[in-house]
Amino acid sequence: MILEYILFAILGLVAVVSSIAMVTRPSPVMSAIFLVLNFFALAGLYLLLNAQFIAVVQVIVYAGAIMVLFLFVLMLLNTESEHAILKEKRNLKFIGIFIAVLVFIQIGYIIFYSAPSDGITKEIAESINAGKIETIGTELYTTYVLPFLASGFLLLGATIGAIVLAMKKFE
Repeated sequence: MILEYILFAILGLVAVVSSIAMVTRPSPVMSAIFLVLNFFALAGLYLLLNAQFIAVVQVIVYAGAIMVLFLFVLMLLNTESEHAILKEKRNLKFIGIFIAVLVFIQIGYIIFYSAPSDGITKEIAESINAGKIETIGTELYTTYVLPFLASGFLLLGATIGAIVLAMKKFE
């Protein structure tokens, strides 16, 4: 039990430090690398919460596919012109720090002054099962079957449209 707390503290610290480093780096590529580190730390936190499926999806979808796409776009863009604009607006950094301090004060107030719950409530019990693959599958095929099918047809239409556009390009 103590090992879980230590791992939670380490992964939480890595997530917070990597997110701060991501926001404060001037290079977009370094920011993207810290974002990947943040995604892996979040996946570790999901594993500690017994949400293995969400952890795997986090790594495959976000740390894998989305970040490859993001880095590809960053490499294609010319980001030198943005640095000149950011140097002119130095006071935006202080406004951002002020807003971040206000948010942390509000979060601290909510954490320390909210009333503790009496044991495990129904909502807590449901949220514990939310990350399990059985619960996700059951909800997808019972409660959310129509949105699930609609998203499938939307993806099918997008795939067919991409194929048609690619075939017209080669003709």
